[in-house]
Amino acid sequence: MTKKLYLIDGSGFIFRAFHALPPLKRPDGTPVGAVYGFCNMLLRFLEAAQTSANHDYLAVIFDAARKTFRQDIYPAYKAHRPDVPEDLIPQFPLFREACTAFQIPAIELEGYEADDLIASYARKAAAAGIEVIVVSSDKDLMQLVSPGITMLDPIKNKPISHPEVMEKFGVPPEKVIDVQALAGDSVDNVPGVPGIGIKTAAELINTYGDLESLLQNAQTIKQPKRRQLLLDHADDARISKQLVVLCESAPLPLAIEALEVKTPDPSLLKDFVRLQGFTSLAARLDRATGTPASATKAAIEKSYKCITDLAELKDFVTAAMKEKVVSFDTETTSLNIIDAEIVGFSLSFKEGTGVYIPVGHKQSSSQLNFSAKTDSITQLPIDMVIDCLQPLLTNPGVLKVGQNLKYDLGVMAKYKIELTPLTDTMLMSYVLDGSKNGGHGMDELAERHLAYTTIKYADVAGTGKNQKRFDEVAIDVATAYAAEDADITLRLYNCLAPRIAQEKVTSVFEQIERPLIPVIAEMEVQGIKVDEALLRQLGNQYALEMAALEKEIYALALRPFNIGSPKQLGEVLFDELKLPAPKKTKTGAYPTDVDVLENLAGQGFGIAAKVLEWRGLSKLKSTYVDGLLAAINPKTGRVHTSFSMAGTSTGRLASSDPNLQNIPIRTEKGRQIRRAFIAEKGNKLVSLDYSQIELRLLTEMANVPQLSKAFKEGNDIHIITASEVMGIPLAEVTPDLRRQAKAINFGIIYGISAFGLAQQLSIPQGEAAGYIKAYFEKYPGIQEYMEKMKAFAKEHGYVQTLFGRKCYTPGIAEKNSGMRGFAERQAINAPLQGTNADIIKKAMNRIPSLLQQHNLGAKMLLQVHDELIFEVPESELEITTQLLKKEMESIVMLQVPLVVGVGVGNNWDEAH
Repeated sequence: MTKKLYLIDGSGFIFRAFHALPPLKRPDGTPVGAVYGFCNMLLRFLEAAQTSANHDYLAVIFDAARKTFRQDIYPAYKAHRPDVPEDLIPQFPLFREACTAFQIPAIELEGYEADDLIASYARKAAAAGIEVIVVSSDKDLMQLVSPGITMLDPIKNKPISHPEVMEKFGVPPEKVIDVQALAGDSVDNVPGVPGIGIKTAAELINTYGDLESLLQNAQTIKQPKRRQLLLDHADDARISKQLVVLCESAPLPLAIEALEVKTPDPSLLKDFVRLQGFTSLAARLDRATGTPASATKAAIEKSYKCITDLAELKDFVTAAMKEKVVSFDTETTSLNIIDAEIVGFSLSFKEGTGVYIPVGHKQSSSQLNFSAKTDSITQLPIDMVIDCLQPLLTNPGVLKVGQNLKYDLGVMAKYKIELTPLTDTMLMSYVLDGSKNGGHGMDELAERHLAYTTIKYADVAGTGKNQKRFDEVAIDVATAYAAEDADITLRLYNCLAPRIAQEKVTSVFEQIERPLIPVIAEMEVQGIKVDEALLRQLGNQYALEMAALEKEIYALALRPFNIGSPKQLGEVLFDELKLPAPKKTKTGAYPTDVDVLENLAGQGFGIAAKVLEWRGLSKLKSTYVDGLLAAINPKTGRVHTSFSMAGTSTGRLASSDPNLQNIPIRTEKGRQIRRAFIAEKGNKLVSLDYSQIELRLLTEMANVPQLSKAFKEGNDIHIITASEVMGIPLAEVTPDLRRQAKAINFGIIYGISAFGLAQQLSIPQGEAAGYIKAYFEKYPGIQEYMEKMKAFAKEHGYVQTLFGRKCYTPGIAEKNSGMRGFAERQAINAPLQGTNADIIKKAMNRIPSLLQQHNLGAKMLLQVHDELIFEVPESELEITTQLLKKEMESIVMLQVPLVVGVGVGNNWDEAH
């Protein structure tokens, strides 16, 4: 059997893990987030080594120092690398300590980069017939991919071989260095040839065969500018190739035989893990090191069963009906609720047990050939299973618990399957812990609370192009995965449920989050209709306008270039046109963000204004027009967004696939997009929008009498503020002064600085500072509220909404002033934004039953921040709008009245 050598790119993983994983600190305050990710990866390979007969060798390769032989070739190599992030510096020695604790060789060599050592080990091992897997996603290592050498992305757990390299570079692995030599690398300061990117480089290498052939025949290239660049920079390209090609003959500090996988000393490893505060790794360490698992029962007690017999299913249902809590989950063919078909059900009512009831699999056993006939599979018909389960699923005395049940409800609605009463472990975790510990997916929660590593979907269905639909997964394999889901969900419920009352978040969970599950599920199923013809018309119109702008920009630039490339744009604006240049970034490139371009446009440079206009059209076309067209479901002709119920720190819902909460409205072209959202024939779209709700909440929570009086009397709050802050009579407040007061009112909520307000209003910073000072003098309650929230956050690590939702404020005690300032602004705004979210969720929970009570046919389609969108039959418009407006305005009783604006139209723009 072929032996394997895993070479982990330690240096590459460190930086990627640092930026990809959430921040984490051990008890003494030392940052350890990247170390935690590093240990998880090492443990994954250790576990694989314990269960595989041919996982023989393993090593972690580090950079010894930044100075290598490449600086002798080109002194400027990596000269502009950005400084190492402050929180990463104390973690560097811990990576080596982790390798020692795991008894995995940590290898480095002065004068060579980690990539050179990896290349040398890989080539030598492959020549000896050992299969090599380079654990890295670094593009520089892709030149090594060849028969016997592949790569593995450690974050995505995704293999990288010949097809992936071709997709990345447009050339096979053996020609990657030629492409890199031409394209250069601004991060590592590899010069390359100016104006040639990866795509162009790949075309040239595919045409001429290799770099040297290209350079020797550069005079034959037809494009004059490209020809001249290659002739002028031939030496740079040759030097670049010397820099990017990996040394495959570096001396090996350890022989390959010395890299043999060893079982670490359990006590040494556990001591290291405990010191870092990685408590969730305990059970995994027990299993990986072969010691008895004592940390959790979840690690050892499992008994899962597949039910394919009706009598057995009835017996299970009878037993489950006697329980107080049963966990429930569905397995389906798709994550899209409209397209998804049910493949099976899993349930559990006792920890350590679970059943799976397959109804739609194409293969019974993992031992069978995939082409086995489907009629040889024993599984119950779905209708029979639904009939048998329905009494349990609707029994009012049995609580059904799931993980992200919103999805299951949406799919089950198509099958007329009811589920009540219900609760959700994902939302329990969200209400309890918010954003302080990371995400709320089942795999994360199992690690965090049960010290248990679940079977991952990729483990049973594969990844990438080879990923199967769940109905193609063999039933025996599916049973282990699906029954475990039900078991773990029940365990999580038993772990989290007691904390809801203990930590005083019962009202938030029971009155806001739990009732919202079926409401959101119904909204996702409903979707919203879009005018496909109008979208295509807009797409064509934007494409024509972009083409015209491109010609104008090229004329102003004196040459064509890739307008969408920040690097090329910076070179054109600042190197060639000599426009006033901003300071370069740490990577050596010019910034070309919106602020830079708006500043240039303000100075009268037309090309900057044209680029801004082009960018706006490009985003409208790609993100909204093309994105919405792709999102139209062919079965319904509607767009079905997904609302994340546990994705924000303040309780707000987040829309995705596609995101319908950021459809632009401030510009005419943005409003054109909104016109594509239309009502079905015989209906109108109705928008109900809480007016100035966060200002009203600030007035309520800060107890500001002047603003409270203004809101109660229905006066213009911005005119009142202008009069109070600027010391002028109400009658003398001009529209411009009102605009400035509006900016102050809303800016204060977000902790705006004098500098920020000055920039926004185009006034001197001193004048802006005077406005803010006067604001706090006139409304002292607001400043008191802000200081109170900051102090509360520093003491508790979170702030609360009016209804008790905890919004966590990581960074509130940081020494770094920038991070602390951000957290302080969060502490001020989160109670307002979170209370706003709570109020609109309360209204959403009440509205479906209200419509049902009055026998009205309106459907709630979207929630967009302060706004709810409905599709309402034209014959019921008046009664529906009056009813909904009254309900939303009275959903909570505050001293400051809530006001809801109503809009009606054939499309969203008309209704808004």
